[in-house]
Amino acid sequence: MSMTMRTVSVLLLAPLAACATVPAATTSAPSADLAANPSAGMQYLYGSGEGAAISVQAWHALLGYVAAKVKARPADSVVLEEGATLDAPKFEPCGDRPFAAVFDVDETVMLNTGYEYHAARTGQGWNEADWGAWEKTGEGAVGPVPGADHVLAALRKLGVTVIFNTNRSVANADATARAIKAAGLGDAVHGQTLYLSGDDAMGSRKDGRRWTISGKYCVIAMGGDQLGDFSDLFNAGQPVSARRAATMQLPIAGLWGNGWFVLPNPVYGSGLKGGFDDVFPMDRRWAPPAAGGGK
Repeated sequence: MSMTMRTVSVLLLAPLAACATVPAATTSAPSADLAANPSAGMQYLYGSGEGAAISVQAWHALLGYVAAKVKARPADSVVLEEGATLDAPKFEPCGDRPFAAVFDVDETVMLNTGYEYHAARTGQGWNEADWGAWEKTGEGAVGPVPGADHVLAALRKLGVTVIFNTNRSVANADATARAIKAAGLGDAVHGQTLYLSGDDAMGSRKDGRRWTISGKYCVIAMGGDQLGDFSDLFNAGQPVSARRAATMQLPIAGLWGNGWFVLPNPVYGSGLKGGFDDVFPMDRRWAPPAAGGGK
C-alpha cells in the first residue's frame, strides 16, 4: 500500500470528531418573537450529518493531494504571487523550502459553536464587541471542523508544517492559540505557525501574510471557507455574478481540489450576498403555468 493510501486509511479508520460538547450558557431566555430553532445555515453546519460528511470529504481529498505533492516536490506553491491576476495567475516559487499547508481558522478548522449558540439565542447576529469577547474567552466552547483534527495531525506526520492564517485580532493572539489547541488542532505559535489581522498593514486582507509565509515555506495546499482565504483578488468589489464566474473560469477553476480546498459555511461571510437579480438570472426563472409562466 502506498504512503498516500496508508495515511488516508488511518484517517478513515479513526473516529471522526465533531464539535466539542458546549457547556450550558448562562443567558436569559430569548424573547417570544425569536425563532424556535436555529437558522437553516446553522442547522446544516453545526448539526447535520450532511454538513459533517461534506467537511470530512474535503479533508480526505486534501490529505490525499498533499501526500502526493510531498512525494512529487512541486516547483511552485499554490499562493498567487504579488502582481498576479485571476486571468493570468502566477505562483510563488518553492525552491528548496520546506512544505507547509495554510488554513483559515474559523469554520475552516475550528467551529465557533458557542458563539453561534449565543447569536442564535439572542437574535443579535454578529457584533464586534461580542466577537472580541468570544476571541478572548471562547476556548471552552469550540471544536474541530469534522475531519480537520485528524488530517492536520496526518499532515504533520508527513512533514508538512500546518500554519493558521486568520482574521482574528493580533491583540488576542494568545487566546486564539489556546482555542486552536483546545479544539484538538495542535499548537500554534504567533509569528511562526499563526498569523493574524494586525500582523502587517493590510488589515483583513490576507495576501501579505501569505507572501510572508511563502518566503519561508513551499505552500502546497490552502484551505478556507471564504474566497479571500485563497486570494484577495476575489474581494475586489466585483458584482456577485462576476465573482461567481471567476471561480469557474480556467485556470482558476482547476485549483479547486488541486491545492485550494473550500470548506462549507452557509452561516456567514462573503458568500452570503445577492438579491433576486444576482442569484436568479432572468433566463432561468420559472413559475407554474397557472401563475403566468413566470418570468
